[in-house]
Amino acid sequence: MPTTDNPDDPRLTHGADEAPAPQADVYLVLSEAERDEYGFVRPFWGVYRHITCGTTTRMSPDIAATYASRPHFYGATYCATCGMHRPVGEDGEFVWPDGVKVGT
Repeated sequence: MPTTDNPDDPRLTHGADEAPAPQADVYLVLSEAERDEYGFVRPFWGVYRHITCGTTTRMSPDIAATYASRPHFYGATYCATCGMHRPVGEDGEFVWPDGVKVGT
């Protein structure tokens, strides 16, 4: 999945979907310098599970590193099975392999 560290990239999308939709053309990530500055405050996981459907989705290493550096960076993430971006965070729909909610 293509990524960018440019928040003004016109290919970026935002928020959760209410109906199935394709993945975005590109996803925003922290730059390598920003990730180095913040360090990892959470474990680096390359997969998450959607609580609603029970399926695991893989993500790019740059997105995983962004989550590990700044867990609250994203407001939604994609379920490959449901075909939708759904909320993350305390009230979100996804968990890491250790059971911790994605985005917390």
